[in-house]
Amino acid sequence: MEPTHCTRLFRKAPRPAVFLLVIISLSVHEQVLPKPYPADSVSHPQKNFFQVGEELVYNVRYGFIDLGQVRIVTQEKVREDGSSAYKSEAVIKSYSGVPFVDLHAIYQSVVDSGGFSRRFFGRTKENGEWDFSRYFFDYDHNRVLLEVGVGESDVRRRDTVALESTYHDGLSLFFYAREQLFSGKKMNIPTFVREEKGNTYIDFKMKHEAVETDFIDYPVDVLGFDGTAGFVGVFGLTGDFEGWFSNDEARVPIMAKMKVIIGSVTLELVSWKRPGWEPPRGIEE
Repeated sequence: MEPTHCTRLFRKAPRPAVFLLVIISLSVHEQVLPKPYPADSVSHPQKNFFQVGEELVYNVRYGFIDLGQVRIVTQEKVREDGSSAYKSEAVIKSYSGVPFVDLHAIYQSVVDSGGFSRRFFGRTKENGEWDFSRYFFDYDHNRVLLEVGVGESDVRRRDTVALESTYHDGLSLFFYAREQLFSGKKMNIPTFVREEKGNTYIDFKMKHEAVETDFIDYPVDVLGFDGTAGFVGVFGLTGDFEGWFSNDEARVPIMAKMKVIIGSVTLELVSWKRPGWEPPRGIEE
């Protein structure tokens, strides 16, 4: 089924971190407009970004080369240990025919309404072989139980890792960043990625801007932030990153820049399914 709210068609048919992860540097058609906004133009909406059925699709680009696509879906609301949580899924696929890049990953996470992870399952195909990781965050006993294997169910390792607080997998971190967008805080966020504990540092500086992309026909009103991934994720994702989320109640990620194996990559929102939502229009020059 094709996305219903698509501002522009793709130019091509068609392991996690702040928006996950993945594959791209700004093209000459993309720019962050430096035009300042008055401080009182930054809104502080109530938290209401979780929406069952939300589907966000991102194009991944390195320079002028489109490498792949990331699709993130909020599937359903559930109860976990007496609190509300949301099942979500991210699918990462490189486009066919792209040299040096052959990725297919599926991440599924149960994200607490507070943004942290309760369960995670990931499958990754690299060089023609699938492997998987499964995490169960047992906060009552301050631990995470993990399984790692190959194929569909061939478990090669089981382990228990002690936890000091609530933790985030790469997909739950995507939602937690949305929750904290209006906080104005500098945060050190515990993360559990590729079977290792690490930290993600984010400065939610509430930098009010407008961004232009190839897939939305007008500048989008956003808040920008930056940070550092203190771990190595999918496709060598690590180090510094930047993000721009919509300056509204939905807090939808519009664009992200991050570092992977091949260099700086960019993710841009291509299409979306979120009833009643359109990217908020920024100030045009």
